[in-house]
Amino acid sequence: MSESETQPSFLPELSAEETQAAPAPLGNKRVCVIGSGFGGLALAIRLQSAGIATTVVEARDKPGGRAYVWEREGFTFDAGPTVITDPASLRELWSLSGHDMAEDVELLKVSPFYRLNWPDGVTFDYSNDEASLNAEIAKVNAADVAGYQEFLAYSAGVYRDGYQRFGAVPFLDFKSMLKAAPTLIQHQAWRSVYSMVSRFIDDEKLREAFSFHTLLVGGNPMTASAIYALIHKLERDGGVWWARGGTNRLVAGMVRHFERLGGTVRLGDAVTRVHTIGNRATEVETACGWRESFDAVASNADLMHTYRDLLRGTRRGAHYARKLARKRFSPSLFVVHFGLEGTWPGIPHHTILFGPRYEGLLADIYQHGVLPADFSIYLHHPTVTDPGLAPPGRSTFYALIPVAHMGKLAIDWEQMGPVLEKRVLDEVGRRLIPDIHDRIVTKFHYAPRDFALDLNAHLGSAFSLEPILTQSAWLRAHNRDDEIGNFYLVGAGTHPGAGIPGVVASAKATAGLMIEDLAG
Repeated sequence: MSESETQPSFLPELSAEETQAAPAPLGNKRVCVIGSGFGGLALAIRLQSAGIATTVVEARDKPGGRAYVWEREGFTFDAGPTVITDPASLRELWSLSGHDMAEDVELLKVSPFYRLNWPDGVTFDYSNDEASLNAEIAKVNAADVAGYQEFLAYSAGVYRDGYQRFGAVPFLDFKSMLKAAPTLIQHQAWRSVYSMVSRFIDDEKLREAFSFHTLLVGGNPMTASAIYALIHKLERDGGVWWARGGTNRLVAGMVRHFERLGGTVRLGDAVTRVHTIGNRATEVETACGWRESFDAVASNADLMHTYRDLLRGTRRGAHYARKLARKRFSPSLFVVHFGLEGTWPGIPHHTILFGPRYEGLLADIYQHGVLPADFSIYLHHPTVTDPGLAPPGRSTFYALIPVAHMGKLAIDWEQMGPVLEKRVLDEVGRRLIPDIHDRIVTKFHYAPRDFALDLNAHLGSAFSLEPILTQSAWLRAHNRDDEIGNFYLVGAGTHPGAGIPGVVASAKATAGLMIEDLAG
């Protein structure tokens, strides 16, 4: 690979008129961001918008990190994430430089947000239309309509205090945690999301309906802090959205905007080492031999990979890697991507097919580390919103189930993958598409081993550190390293956590630190 920037092949080149020189560099400072996930790109845009010359280095052939994309036989398959919430936090990345996100990305409303389905045939359409949502609740248990209003008030409180107030604020010392303590106590953050939902809602199906969201950020509803109930208010206020063309087009739009501002992207060249002198990061080296000096370095890579591998040979890298090894990491995922002959206007964009168990299934995944015979499925059907993701008369899907990470579940995924793939497709067929196997045009699966190999994800975890109270805020990896003063973190492993809103908020927190430090 040449040492010049690499234009992503799936993006049109910017014309001279479209290219906007960034503001004068902040003291001629240069920064490297390792990894082009949503957090890394959001950070890079913020830095470049502030006039700091920023280079993003990505190991894979396309940007996006976990938000990767495959194109097979005319079908577009997004790796994820597939639920876009809090669009205002994304639009802000463009407005920093006087641009409009609509220049590069078209967002489409998704309604209902999710259709929830249980094995006994009960369905629940989840949306932010108050009358419709109350009717859906009443259909299951009329007595819970009033309880839902109390839960909504609680969710609004933790959204205000936990997300709007502290979501983009870095927790760098214990004093910052103490400042947040009254809020945590007020909202009973030591309780689980499921426990808090159960305080207001009696029906078991509705308890599942209003607590499953933590799974979307790697958390067990039975153990994730009740603070994560804020997700309900986040969705209710901001809605659920889809980027036309797929999540990959949101990534592409972010890259396009970053390059418009003068930023540089290097693809297909993995960072192999962050060199340090004393307590300062000095240079970044890649697999092809490229090596550059920077005033600051930020990592959007996996936490363990960052400290164990990229900072290998340093005292700090070895010490923190040992500390990370003792922490609890989120589960992995098993995803079956498939393209079908035919269209299904009756299957919404997002469907949750609950299995016969809830708490027991979660315990098997998060605690026992077994592969259970039953499972719950998140079914993604983007062509009902965006038909262009498949050839005419065909449909794109993926079916996802959470599975224990490889530290708990040590099985041969090359052997087990095809078996589990068939089981998942059989269940989708039994519940929704009876002749699914006859209609399959193309299919493939993505397993924990793939997360580990493609993304350097520790134990194949799909969401980095598990979101529990004792791994939140100051107790999570810090946005700025404690010892290497110009080395920073962004993404799911640092505050506030996983999910698009979480990693974009982490970018805001980290960018604020970097800009202040570089200006000092």
